[in-house]
Amino acid sequence: MSETTDREIIRYGPDGKAPVVDRLVTEAPLEMRLGDTPLAVIMRTPGHDEDLLRGFALTEGIVLDPGEVAAIRPVPGDPEHNRWEIVLADGVTVDPEQFRRNLYTSSSCGVCGKASIDALKVAAPPPPPGPIVDAATLLALPGRMRSAQSTFELTGGQHAAAIFDAAGALLALREDVGRHNAVDKVIGRLAGLRWPIGEVVLLVSGRVSFEIVQKAAVAGIPMVGGVSAASSLAAELAGELGLTVVGFLRTASFNVYAGRERVAG
Repeated sequence: MSETTDREIIRYGPDGKAPVVDRLVTEAPLEMRLGDTPLAVIMRTPGHDEDLLRGFALTEGIVLDPGEVAAIRPVPGDPEHNRWEIVLADGVTVDPEQFRRNLYTSSSCGVCGKASIDALKVAAPPPPPGPIVDAATLLALPGRMRSAQSTFELTGGQHAAAIFDAAGALLALREDVGRHNAVDKVIGRLAGLRWPIGEVVLLVSGRVSFEIVQKAAVAGIPMVGGVSAASSLAAELAGELGLTVVGFLRTASFNVYAGRERVAG
């Protein structure tokens, strides 16, 4: 299944209306299973599904280390590859009912189906002390992320999440119709290459919400930035856990909501 879908639409403009073929971002359900037990249905953009599920399993606390997962694979007999299973490594046991969601996870919601706010309190490791990033580097990150967003260029409908090192080098980027999915995908991508992820910056293309800070904290990522605002609960959680949150990253200014010590200058 493709990341984009062509659809005939009617476009209105200064010269009237005309039928045109527009390219839309694809949104499709993915059923996640732990062994034979369905855990959640995630509305996502197809592509990089293994990264998505690895990141989801880590940021939701289903597993604590990528090494606890032996395999992430499509369920046999599904030609669309919309059903995937996580196979745990030998000796690793997880109670699937502890994580099973009663509602689907929409592309705009990172915590739908959770029984209560208490279920969000996943233990996060202490964050590393770095990175220490100067203001000029932080201000350059949105442009670097934007230039790497290939699907956004085609559709205008994708969120992005990127991970950079302290010098501003792009380590990984993923796009998705859901901003939480994009975060899980990019975390899953880098976690598949190295663990712990280390002293890096997670950048998102929109606001910094509580769920995004939570996912970063559980993955051991100490610094989160966004091109839009941070929510009150995101800033509060970051302060409690020792993370840095930076928002409104624009051409000449930004806000530091928590963790000032990681911003140089």
